[in-house]
Amino acid sequence: MHWRETARWIKFEEDVEEDTARWGKPHVASLSFRSLLELRKTIAHGAVLLDLEQTTLPGIAHLMVETMIISDQIRAEDRANVLRALLLKHRWVACGQGLLGLGDQGMGTSSLLVCILPWQKNPHLHNSEGHRKYLKLMEKIPEDAEATVVLVGCVQFLEQPTMAFVRLNEAVFLESVLEVPIPVRFIFVLLGPSQANMDYHEIGRSISTLMSDKVFTGYGGEGQPKGGLAFPCSIPVLHVPPELCEVKAEEEEEEAEDDPLKRTGIFFGGLVRDIKRRYPKYLSDIRDALHSQCLAAVLFIYFAALSPAITFGGLLGEKTEGLMGVSELIISTSVLGILFSLLGAQPLLVIGFSGPLLVFEEAFYKFCQTQGIEYLTGRVWIGLWLIVFIFIIVAAEGSFLVRYISPFTQEIFAFLISLIFIYETFYKLGLNASMLPPNTALLSLILMLGTFFIAFFMRKFKNSRFLGGKARRIIGDFGIPISILVMVLVDYTITDTYTQKLNVPSGLSVTSPHKRGWFIHPMGSSGTFPMWMMFASAIPALLVFILIFMETQITTLIVSKKERKLLKGSGFHLDLLLIGTMGGLCALFGLPWLTAATVRSVTHVNALTVMSKAIAPGEKPKIEEVKEQRVTGVLIAALVGLSIVMGNMLRQIPLAVLFGIFLYMGVTSLTGIQLYERLLLIFMPSKHHPDHIYVVKVKTWRMNLFTCIQLACIVLLWVVKSTVASLAFPFVLIMTVPLRRFVLPRFFHDRELKALDSEDAEPNFDEDGRDEYNELHMPV
Repeated sequence: MHWRETARWIKFEEDVEEDTARWGKPHVASLSFRSLLELRKTIAHGAVLLDLEQTTLPGIAHLMVETMIISDQIRAEDRANVLRALLLKHRWVACGQGLLGLGDQGMGTSSLLVCILPWQKNPHLHNSEGHRKYLKLMEKIPEDAEATVVLVGCVQFLEQPTMAFVRLNEAVFLESVLEVPIPVRFIFVLLGPSQANMDYHEIGRSISTLMSDKVFTGYGGEGQPKGGLAFPCSIPVLHVPPELCEVKAEEEEEEAEDDPLKRTGIFFGGLVRDIKRRYPKYLSDIRDALHSQCLAAVLFIYFAALSPAITFGGLLGEKTEGLMGVSELIISTSVLGILFSLLGAQPLLVIGFSGPLLVFEEAFYKFCQTQGIEYLTGRVWIGLWLIVFIFIIVAAEGSFLVRYISPFTQEIFAFLISLIFIYETFYKLGLNASMLPPNTALLSLILMLGTFFIAFFMRKFKNSRFLGGKARRIIGDFGIPISILVMVLVDYTITDTYTQKLNVPSGLSVTSPHKRGWFIHPMGSSGTFPMWMMFASAIPALLVFILIFMETQITTLIVSKKERKLLKGSGFHLDLLLIGTMGGLCALFGLPWLTAATVRSVTHVNALTVMSKAIAPGEKPKIEEVKEQRVTGVLIAALVGLSIVMGNMLRQIPLAVLFGIFLYMGVTSLTGIQLYERLLLIFMPSKHHPDHIYVVKVKTWRMNLFTCIQLACIVLLWVVKSTVASLAFPFVLIMTVPLRRFVLPRFFHDRELKALDSEDAEPNFDEDGRDEYNELHMPV
């Protein structure tokens, strides 16, 4: 006779399929009410041993048997038989080898479940000797895991059921009890005759499911509800030791002390703290780049950065009649990107041009045209005023104002930028198609959609069940380069249809050499720039400052969310000073202003995110770490600059392919925005709503009202940016801050706003690293 393993719990339940001798799929356990009542009754009348000092299975078994005799569950003459049953050998299901020793003599169930105890660390968990064939399973179990062994079976020598529940004082490794080397904290035993009116297996499933539930294991039994299914106070509960509570409090205090938005009260105090916080980690910023995932991120983000530089450059050339275009935007993106990656406090930010800046440039160019003012000279004075504003704000530690930019405004801004990406894709494609033959327009559409869908499904392929985990990750990481290569080859093979190719300038020349040079004189080309405009430029400079401040700081907030697990910190003051100052100086050379690009920055962080393999079956993967370093940013910006040298190669890429990347970035960035999630819920029956905080704690119609208010703000911003009042776009955007802070509290309760402002929606993480747990359970 032996104990055979028939089920285990690593958050979810897994059962051994009897016919195929393999593990079934992880699933949420479904328990019967009767089995829970029987379990409650059994525990109330059984033997409960708490905080045993024993470290071996025989020692534990002896104490259990003696307690069973004392509590009149078994007779003294049954001592030897019960003890022999408890010490029988255990047989488990081997990965990929079927069942070990499964026969007709299996007397019961040896069930493994894992309870996560965050305050209990076991550093030797993954270093234990033996069990090498279970390393794949060990990767799925967190390092701070402890186990409960549930032994349930029928024996004929007992006249009535007997139960024992043991909680060990210290979790110990019990040799040959579990299939993996995990310390055991709890043991549950239920033996009895087959004639008893009791379903032993269901009771075993019930206690296993309860012990794998964090809420249940954290319930102390005090203040139990009257009636219902309350369990006795003897249910074992592990409490956090006081000394660990003190450690946690100290960590929270240190975290508050290291808050990058905390004011020092000293001029440039925040800037000095940013430098002291971030620069000591400079060497690690170089070392951490030595990883294959960083190479994949460079190739991916290179095209993701080049695409908007080319597309926005083309649009900028059209809006300004060639005074600034692709050439200027590529050089600006490259030079500023390299400098920021080397000096910035958050080098994971990707510096680039954005839709709101394009709106401003178009509006200011039209204003200069109507006033007879030189556009590029006006930008020089705006740049000088911009530097003044930046220094004032940084000196006064004004970045603390970002605290008042709630998720309400962040979501509106991020959603609007994603919409601009998507809109500009189809607008540009439609504009080109209207001037080209039908076959060219059709092929361009196919190339764009082909690039988008290949990249999109490559991203999804990472989480599929085809091939191995490493192969899926490699294919998923290089999805963008693969999609570009495939569609370029498709275009190359179709020789009888013309497609518009990427227009990359040859050498370091301006877009329109006959109109301007590389240096813009502050007094104008003819020395007639009006004096009043030198001072009036402060007003449009303030608008540019608002755009750069909001987009840079909001992007940093989004990137630095706690759930992304960045460890090296950010520096709002230092990054703002660098981006604003470099942007102001760019105006002297007729280069576009840049800012931290939200979509590209989030995509960059996603590409550098390493997901944990230690996940329960059926559970979503969690972030293990992010490769925080400076090298990828430098290489990406350098490659963008070298695109001018690689002109012959890049001119083979159809423009429609870059539109596909543009569309991909816009669509994928939407999925991480809570506003987008709530927008979908409007068209979904309530019974299908997920259990997010903003769904559970806010009535559906009020949640939808909040969503509609945000949509109204987006519509208003879109209308403003599309009309002659587009210069006022930054002011309208910043008005969403007082709207949320002072107006909405009059219509929504504080608890509702707190739930709606929560970051309960999953961030847009690429779930790379998810080795499907079912790989462990493939049939032989």
